[in-house]
Amino acid sequence: MLNIVIVVFAAVFLVAVLLLSVIGAERSKQAQQTISRLRSLVIVGSGSAEDGLDLRKQERLSQIPWLNRQLVRVNIFPRLQLLLYQANVKLTVGALLLLSTLCWMATAMAVNWRTGATLLAVGIGALAAAVPFVYVLWRRASRFSAFEQLLPDALNLMVGALRAGHSLTSSIGMVGREIADPISREFRKCFDEQMFGIETRVAMVNLVNRVPIQPVRIIATVVLIQKETGGNLAEVLEKAAYVIRERFKLRRQVRVHTAQGRMSGWILAILPVVLGFLLYFINPEHFSLLWRRPLGLKMLYGAALMQVVGTLIIRRIINIRI
Repeated sequence: MLNIVIVVFAAVFLVAVLLLSVIGAERSKQAQQTISRLRSLVIVGSGSAEDGLDLRKQERLSQIPWLNRQLVRVNIFPRLQLLLYQANVKLTVGALLLLSTLCWMATAMAVNWRTGATLLAVGIGALAAAVPFVYVLWRRASRFSAFEQLLPDALNLMVGALRAGHSLTSSIGMVGREIADPISREFRKCFDEQMFGIETRVAMVNLVNRVPIQPVRIIATVVLIQKETGGNLAEVLEKAAYVIRERFKLRRQVRVHTAQGRMSGWILAILPVVLGFLLYFINPEHFSLLWRRPLGLKMLYGAALMQVVGTLIIRRIINIRI
């Protein structure tokens, strides 16, 4: 059974590499033409294109050169790279995928070695492969929560700077210098973009893309509307800061009132797994009948399916959008 798992993994890996190569082959010519045009625009003096200064920002998705070229050609990997940036995780996309693959292989081999059930091993290995992505999503949510908590203070600082006679760009730069992370990192990048000549609209849209939460969308909308119609930006930002602060308080109150439901959901999700491991360690021969007989495997698959459905239903009930 272990050999079957290894063969299946090798086959999937080879198929993925072939698909990446096929997808990237059609875009290779267009990419080379674009690179040639960019290099020709930045030639210094009368030198050749090879002596030109490449001003494009290089983003590496993997430390392995050939894997980095393949990852760049697939559209889904820039989304993963943005996810890693939003979570502030110091990993490349290639490292994240490699870590996920190693978790899948190690877990599948261990389960297959203990149980001999290939399908069960592959399923549990797939759950283990999702652990790195769950960690990244958890870091992303924590960072966004900290961002939202500090945002009213940042807006109050911007209001004070605007009333003191500073421009919008300089007030954004002041927030980038004075407020703690993660506010400072994003506002500093927004300030740098405007200093390099990017329009305010584009800089605010980029900020929303990097931090896609509702308060940031409110701020971007306020700034862009003020650019179009005029008005007292300091007063509008002050009211926006009040709304964001009250919204954050309301979310905290909702979390307090739904704490019991969330705790019940965690207990119902974790208890069967923990109880199963304890029963296995107490009496392995008795508990292993579940995967040694066809009826036991069907019961395990049904229990796993109902567990997932029940967890999603509980999450749906307690997840109140504000």
